[in-house]
Amino acid sequence: MKRIMIARPEDFVDISLEIPGIVTDVKYFTGENFVGEKIDGYNAPIILLTRKAATALGRVQKQLMENGYGLKIYDGYRPKRAVEHFIRWINADEDGKTNDLYYPGMTRQEVFQGGFIAKDSSHTRGSTVDLTVIDLETAKEVDMGGVFDFFSEISYSDYDHLSIEQSKNRVQLRYLMRSEGYEPMQQEWWHFTLADEPYPQTYFDFPIETSTWIIK
Repeated sequence: MKRIMIARPEDFVDISLEIPGIVTDVKYFTGENFVGEKIDGYNAPIILLTRKAATALGRVQKQLMENGYGLKIYDGYRPKRAVEHFIRWINADEDGKTNDLYYPGMTRQEVFQGGFIAKDSSHTRGSTVDLTVIDLETAKEVDMGGVFDFFSEISYSDYDHLSIEQSKNRVQLRYLMRSEGYEPMQQEWWHFTLADEPYPQTYFDFPIETSTWIIK
């Protein structure tokens, strides 16, 4: 039985304060996303994760930095109210505002049925992260053969119509994340969940803020 909690536990941390050199791009705060607006619960441009997940992610970052690369993080903890915002969007009439960029040739219902959006998101448990790899010298993303939140089979982890470089980049990212205890999602090459997550049955709903009431 899942539990829903509305206050932030003390072991949820801002990854920018925990992981040296980490880059964030919080698209659900900026409005640069498939909904086309700031998402409910994203009240600050920060990424929160459980400390356990952040520590493992820091080890991935350290491995990458040794070779001149680093992580860019798009999303971590996602409040339940944000997921509800996504579900309202799915059930609303199509307005044509974002479909060309994020789900061309699909309806919103097909996006949902394809497993790209779920009523209960692993992000809401606090140990799931969406990310890519960047070149630290240029700050450019490496070529993964697709972009974050592009809802298509192109985004499948095992999509096999990639260039050699694109395929290698995806494989290397999966290898690094798995080496530190994260498991990939089949539909989204950028999505990873800590296998031994501390809150496997708890879905949180505290907003993402720089200062939040914390449970100790």
